[in-house]
Amino acid sequence: MTDFKLHNVESAPEKSKPLLEASQKEMGMIPGLHAVMAESPSVLNAYQTLHQLALDSSFDKDEITVVWQTINVENACHYCVPAHTGIAKMMEVSDDITNALRDEQPLPSDKLEALRTFTLAVMNKQGNVSKADLDAFSSAGYKHRQVLEVILVLSQKTMSNYINHIAETPVDEPFKKFEWKKASA
Repeated sequence: MTDFKLHNVESAPEKSKPLLEASQKEMGMIPGLHAVMAESPSVLNAYQTLHQLALDSSFDKDEITVVWQTINVENACHYCVPAHTGIAKMMEVSDDITNALRDEQPLPSDKLEALRTFTLAVMNKQGNVSKADLDAFSSAGYKHRQVLEVILVLSQKTMSNYINHIAETPVDEPFKKFEWKKASA
């Protein structure tokens, strides 16, 4: 067990306090991930900024969910898969999409499957994707903007997935009903 502190507004470093207050206001709670990240105001600020930028991307609610959960599942993040399952429900993403992502099963549309496949290619090839990878993504209707936005979301999720692995962040109470383990683990 690690000894990372789950900060609240009172215990957090001074520069993290307004960031945690913003989390509390926006989500009605301080997510465990934010509580861990609060140890470093720069990390929490970067994460919150990347999260907002991901939401402001050209991806619709289904597409952003596909990118988030593809990365979470591939990295076997015990915290982010349940959290993003709950977020997907709040965003009214179809359970068919959510379950396919969690269970690593085919998605209900070829375009979403192409997005998952490309996201995995970027991750697993560490950005060294092939022309065939790019052509398949383009053929599905995606443009250079979405190539870059996959990398944006990958940056966000790398931070959260790695921190959750290291800190062993406990799953937040509202998301415990969505607990998950990677099938191949």
